[in-house]
Amino acid sequence: MKFLIITFVIISAAIVAMVHVVYALARAGTTVFNWHIRYKPFAVVAVCIIVAWALVIAYGYFWGRFRYEVKEVELAFDNLPESFDGLRIIQISDIHLDSWTGHEDVLAQRIEDINNLQPDIICFTGDLVSLEAEELDRCLHILQRLHTRQGGYGIYSVLGNHDYIPYAFKNNPRQRKIEIQKVIDTERDSLGWHLLMNENAIIKQGNDSIAILGCENQSVGFHSVIRRGDLRKTIAGNVDKRIFCILLTHDPTQWKKEVVGKTNIPLTLSGHTHAMQFRCFGFTPVKFLYPECDGLYEENRQKLYVNIGLGGTMPWRVGATPEITLFKLRKSVN
Repeated sequence: MKFLIITFVIISAAIVAMVHVVYALARAGTTVFNWHIRYKPFAVVAVCIIVAWALVIAYGYFWGRFRYEVKEVELAFDNLPESFDGLRIIQISDIHLDSWTGHEDVLAQRIEDINNLQPDIICFTGDLVSLEAEELDRCLHILQRLHTRQGGYGIYSVLGNHDYIPYAFKNNPRQRKIEIQKVIDTERDSLGWHLLMNENAIIKQGNDSIAILGCENQSVGFHSVIRRGDLRKTIAGNVDKRIFCILLTHDPTQWKKEVVGKTNIPLTLSGHTHAMQFRCFGFTPVKFLYPECDGLYEENRQKLYVNIGLGGTMPWRVGATPEITLFKLRKSVN
């Protein structure tokens, strides 16, 4: 909330400054064009803009961030094994546990809503925490309730840029390493998730198999913070060129840079962008930084889905409604 207030004050000050600049330019123009300029209309415009901005902030803080939607996406692939036709996958991303402080009951309800969807697999594509590993402590008992259907294949996850604790500037390298390890140990041991760090896992159904690939954060776009991904290592081992693969990677910029046309991976799931937590008439400004920032993309018959997250780095959302994505995979009929 503190950061939100500071942001409001800074932007309000910028609005006032901008209006005064326009007023000053208009006043200067009176000497040339003989205009009659009064200050009051400019002041009224400034106040109206600030009030509108305050209402947007209030909506995003008190209502927008607590709404959510389940997006159902059906995807068809030629090479999906018959045994996995109809596979139900839930993707969640960017929980950012600090954004649920004081509202843990809402997070618990979201977890229950996911469980009620009875997925075969749950994929978490990173950013469990925002600033420090201690965020896990008050929500661990809630996250432990997350599960797939009876007989399902479990929960698979990767780390996001925030999970490497790069933004807690008070931490020295040793402390940061300890906190990163706490996140890793929590996901693997306390939660029982299959955390994949440049690794893969094979899921078998009868005589058929698919592979879940988990790449560490690989930011190769404008906002390049953490680059620890090694796709070659991720694919190595049990994965051959014929097996159907699902890649989990937090940052969607890796898809265009390292996946499309360079691998045979048919489906990539990412997060990270949050759609900037702001969307108006379908447009989000983050598109200028991340061309693939929200929803489904396809190139060379390879697909990417960018989930815009459940939580946020700020306790605020307008338009970019938090999402749970339910995929239903189908085998294409030729």
